[in-house]
Amino acid sequence: MSTPEPDADREPSASELIGAALGGAARRAGLDPADSASTQKVVWSAIGGWRGILESVLPSLAFVVLFTIRPEPLILALGVSVGLAAVFTIVRLVQKSPPSAAIGGLVAAGAAAGLALWTGRGQDNFVPGLITNAAYGTAILVSALIGWSLIGIAVGFLMGEGTAWRRDRRKRRAFLWLGIAWGALFLARLAVQLPLYLAGEVTALGTLKLIMGLPLFAPMIAVTWLVVRALYPRAPTADVSTQA
Repeated sequence: MSTPEPDADREPSASELIGAALGGAARRAGLDPADSASTQKVVWSAIGGWRGILESVLPSLAFVVLFTIRPEPLILALGVSVGLAAVFTIVRLVQKSPPSAAIGGLVAAGAAAGLALWTGRGQDNFVPGLITNAAYGTAILVSALIGWSLIGIAVGFLMGEGTAWRRDRRKRRAFLWLGIAWGALFLARLAVQLPLYLAGEVTALGTLKLIMGLPLFAPMIAVTWLVVRALYPRAPTADVSTQA
């Protein structure tokens, strides 16, 4: 199904701009409901396969392990963490594969490490993640509650119906609950990790960040994919074969 194009005589609305941005990001991640991929393949694509898992887990895991073994000097654990993110980015660039995920991880790791070095506190390495969870969770939850679910906007763009889903009670309800679920996931991370940050429990904070990362993200992707596919069933393929 084709992507809706805004009329040439008018400026695109905010929902169209947001939908284009979110839908484009979802499509690049392999989350296009118009495709016939299996749920397993979609989830695997969304997390980036084994490379995505390593890029997501290893820098944080290295920091937690090294900080637990030897908290001082702090630059050792931070340096290894950022170094691993840099290696992943270089490998992607050398292999000419899409580097956006690794570059994003490198920038995030560098910013977090810089903040931790500046304050001298290991827990500050997790501040960007806390901010991200707060921002994403609030935006997704509020958008769902006011009837403009960011998930619905992205799916509407991908399926070529824009915001027409808002006139369908079934779709509107589904996107409401998907938005609540995703918002709750991010805010639950914040609720669990923020007290540990304030208490300076770096090892526990880092461990729970890993546990509440991909192990929770992957099932949510699967549920979202299944719900969206149920809302937008694919038309049956015509059987053009003939019998002798």
